[in-house]
Amino acid sequence: MRQSDPTDNALAAIASILDNPEPRETASPTVEEHPLAPEQLEADGYCKVGPGPMASIRLRWTARRAEDGEFYVDETVGESAARVTRGPMSREAAIKLVDDRESEARQRYEKLRSEMAGRSAVRKDSDES
Repeated sequence: MRQSDPTDNALAAIASILDNPEPRETASPTVEEHPLAPEQLEADGYCKVGPGPMASIRLRWTARRAEDGEFYVDETVGESAARVTRGPMSREAAIKLVDDRESEARQRYEKLRSEMAGRSAVRKDSDES
């Protein structure tokens, strides 16, 4: 049995919200705007937040160092969801996983947004006909 990806669930929720948008919350950035080289990053606590119109469904990836020195990445949806943990892995792998998951989510979000905008345009055209 395949375990569902939390990213897919969050993006589906975002799609339904985009059909009926509510006022947007503003997310405060968790990383600096100018990227640092991977060797300059502190991996323990390294965090990125995915795109989305509401904090309650926004994805978050956080790297953490366990007592054994290994790194783990916790992925959560919203502020009170259970986390999905990946690991153990190296410091570099944890940073890369956080960056890769955020990038994938952003790409899927932008694709979904484009599809929703296309549907909206089709509806608008058919309403005007």
